[in-house]
Formats: sequence, structure tokens, C-alpha cells
Amino acid sequence: MSALTVLRAARWLDLDAPAGAEIRSPAVIVVEGNRITSLGPDAPDRTTPGHTTIPAGATEIDLGDVTLLPGLMDMELNLLIGGPETPTGLPLPMHGVQDDPPYRTLRATVNARRTLLAGFTTVRNLGLMVKTGGYLLDVALQRSIDSGWVEGPRIIPAGHAVTPYGGHLDPTVFQRLAPGIMPLSIGEGQANGVDEVRHCVRYQLRHGAKVIKVSASGGVMSHSTGPGAQQYSDDELAAIADEAHRAGIRVAAHAIGDRAVRACIRAGIDCVEHGFLASDETLALMAEHGTFLVSTTYLTDAMDIARAAPELQKKAAAVFPQARAMLPKAIAAGVRIACGTDAPAVPHGDNAKELAALVARGMTPAQALRAATVTSAELVELDDELGRLRAGYLADIIAVPGDPTRDITVTQDVRFVMKDGRVHLNR
Repeated sequence: MSALTVLRAARWLDLDAPAGAEIRSPAVIVVEGNRITSLGPDAPDRTTPGHTTIPAGATEIDLGDVTLLPGLMDMELNLLIGGPETPTGLPLPMHGVQDDPPYRTLRATVNARRTLLAGFTTVRNLGLMVKTGGYLLDVALQRSIDSGWVEGPRIIPAGHAVTPYGGHLDPTVFQRLAPGIMPLSIGEGQANGVDEVRHCVRYQLRHGAKVIKVSASGGVMSHSTGPGAQQYSDDELAAIADEAHRAGIRVAAHAIGDRAVRACIRAGIDCVEHGFLASDETLALMAEHGTFLVSTTYLTDAMDIARAAPELQKKAAAVFPQARAMLPKAIAAGVRIACGTDAPAVPHGDNAKELAALVARGMTPAQALRAATVTSAELVELDDELGRLRAGYLADIIAVPGDPTRDITVTQDVRFVMKDGRVHLNR
């Protein structure tokens, strides 16, 4: 028989409410195995119709004066970089050439556990930007977590990011390596032309990627083209989207410049990461097409760039204020905004600070909570079993003090974490 667990708490967050998010009291959630089987207020005799019936022999956990939420989700991070023994902030000096794949993967287990204990039970790892010999390290990390060997969030891995030679996600560009210092294969993400990008996508899919990441424009923290410049042609972007979509896999694009964002929309790419320089017209187009935006807005306030080269600091000074101004317009335009941090651009484990930044840009706390649950679950096409506290859904449940619909910062004080029915934290 599957183990039965009953969680009790003062409150729970109802994301099926007419208002989009409402706090209800009290909370009694019955978990069988890795699924929620019932949810509702307790009754003194535990048999009153319309109330949750507590099964005999269940393990009961009384969490007290907290609010239960569905596990939060981060749609843009990279567990394979940053973390222990690396400096804070970006760029990470020589990270692409000093750490071998086994060491990098072992360090990622620490980042994964820290992320899980921060209340983030599902993430997209977007995507590898280092030489690996062709191994998909994030797929290996995902498999080890799914097997129960190490603690971490549910990972949707991208494998290697697809990037042109000299593109923003070409790791040799981050560190201005000389020609020939770190040659990369097509399988490791470096692909030019329609035939090569198709080959690269097929390689990632063959070896376990569940989402494809593409470098569509320049960036801020790389010695590449200008941050707004489109880096892949329209034909190359369309080929990448076609290969992924025929396999039933979605595509996420690093795209900062307005022209690049529009090219991604035309190509049918599902999600834009950052979108910092998107115009009002482009935001309206995103809303019309249902293109998701992962805005990574907190990093524009908090990313440590003190060690970055002067030219990169100059780019940040020009781009970040425009990014902060873009997001309120995206919210007003009705763009589908999912939560993502771009960690380690902000430290692993500080993921919930993104929710506070979303509120600072104009979301209500309820909207920010939905961005990190319901909308993110829709983005990864798991909204039929994640993103809500609902009978039949996976038992990804966290607890925070207070009322997050009034004070979003309480999501930075996670007291309890359950993923797939297993308790990982109980403070």
C-alpha cells in the first residue's frame, strides 16, 4: 500500500479561486504516495459530508501557523554553473575551462538541494554552456534526482544551448578565449546554418533534453555582439523550432533585442527569456501569439557585476534600466509571464526574490504567485498535475509563514518542503 500522510496547517492557497488566488482556512491535505488525494477543512468527527476524511493509519504532520502553497517553479536557471567554491555574480571567471564535467556535476547537486529547500520543486535547466565531451550533464543530474540518489527539484533539462559561433551562449565568448583554445562540437551546442542547427537539436533530443534552448540575440555578460543584435537568421530559428516541435518539445530563446524577439515569435518559438528591449508593439505581438516571457527581472536590480569587464558593465548600465521599464508594459499587455531567475546571475537559493521583484514591477502578489506556479506549469505542459493544490495533482507542497497574497516576501522564508510526496524540509 502507498504511504498516507495528512498535512495540517492554518491556511492554504487556492489558485482555482475566482479571484485567481485566495487564502482559505484551515488546511488539511491528504497525500497518498506522491499524489494529493483530498483537500479541505477538517471536521471534528472526520466523517462530516463535504469535509476531508482522515484515513486510518495515516501519518499526520501538524505544521501550525503557516500557509501551504504548491511548490514554486523557476523557468530559467543553470544548476551546472555557480555555487560552492565560485565567486558570486557574473561573469564566472574561467568556469568553462577550469572545471571538468564530473566536478561540475557534483557541485550541481549542492545547487540543486539548495534550490529545492528554497521551495522550488520544479525548474528548467537552460542550458549547458560548457565543454562536456558531448555529455548532457543536466540530464544526468535530472536522472540522479529522479532516482532518489540526491535531493533536488524536478528538472526539465535543455542539454546544450544551441548557439552560433561567437553567439552569446558560446562559452568561448564569455571568457574571450583565443581561437582554437576550446573547440566545441555541434553536439556541444555550437551550430551554424540550417543543417547544423537541425543536427544540434536532434543530438540534444536523442540524449534526453526535454526543452531546447537557443541563443537568438546578443547578451549583456558576454563579449559577443551587441545585446540587441539578432544572432541566428530567421531560417535557422525556424529550423530549430521545427525540429523541436515535431518531437513534441518546446523551445526557449535567449532574446534581449526587439528584432530578435520578433524573429522568435515569427519562428514559433514558445518562450522568450529576458526580452529586455522588447517594444510595446512586440509585447502586443507576444500577447497575441501566446508567447511566454521569462523576464528574469530581479537580476537587473541585484546581479553583482563588480568584477565584469568595463565594456560589460557599460552594457548593463544601458540595458538594465530599459529592462525594468519593459516589464510593467508586458504585464499591462497581458503577456504570459512565468517566473525565472537566471541563477547563478543571482545566487542559487535566492530564487524567491524574483517574486518580490515581479511585484515591484507591477504584479499583485497573487499574480506573482501564479507566475511561479500556474503559468510556469502551463509553460512546461504539466498544468494537469503541477502548479495547484488540487486532488489528483502531484504532492509538491511548501509552507511559508503569514499570507503571501499580502506579503510576497514570506516566500523567502520556506518552512516546509514536500516534493512528490516526500518531505525534504520541516522547520
